[in-house]
Amino acid sequence: MPTLTKPERAAAKPRRIAPFVLPALGIAVLLLFVGLLSYQGGAAQRDAAGQGQAQDSESPAGEKLDMSRRVAGDPTAIGSPDAPVVLVEYADYRCPFCGLFSRDTLPQLVAEYVERGDLRVEWRDLPVFGAESSAAAVAGRAAAEQGRFWEFNKAVYAIAPERGHAALPRGVLIKLAGDAGVPDLEKFEADLDSAELKAAVAKDAQEAASLGITGTPTFLVNDTPIVGAQPLATFEKAVDAALKSAKGN
Repeated sequence: MPTLTKPERAAAKPRRIAPFVLPALGIAVLLLFVGLLSYQGGAAQRDAAGQGQAQDSESPAGEKLDMSRRVAGDPTAIGSPDAPVVLVEYADYRCPFCGLFSRDTLPQLVAEYVERGDLRVEWRDLPVFGAESSAAAVAGRAAAEQGRFWEFNKAVYAIAPERGHAALPRGVLIKLAGDAGVPDLEKFEADLDSAELKAAVAKDAQEAASLGITGTPTFLVNDTPIVGAQPLATFEKAVDAALKSAKGN
């Protein structure tokens, strides 16, 4: 039997992983669950206070979380407002993994579920990568004002790098709007400074914060959270389970 040198013995020895160290993704999911529970509890307390009643066993605390808006004609949503399942996406235009979901997974979910009326997809802005992320979020809203939200969304993610964050200065946003077919680029550029559109972005970000969501992309499939650009099968499993639950109720 050959004799190993000291460095070889060290390399061959199995390394133990401390049991208290959790993968970053696992921590993110845990924090999100805590945030969801806190949101539900807070909503129930506000409802009880508004009615001047104490919570009981039939209070909203026992209801499932529903962050869907289901606004008819919402340009930042795809699918029927009456779809039994709603996928809410919290995303940043400079997030490379959001781009991965947009390019590889979303089109398949649209073809498989949205087009047959089973799924609705609702966008939420969560700019986490600085000023250019915030400006891009407003730009998406500006494109939506002219009915080209998803075209702009697709154009931005088409240039997203697989790693790192896309550079999205004002000039690039205007060019991408043109690529997306936004008809009035002068209006688009003016809307980049719109206080109303900035407020809409802030509303989405505040919603995410109330749920404990701090990273992108994060999704809710009805009340089931998914963190990160997971494989298509993960989303299919969640949607199928939500459909089964909806049909059973």
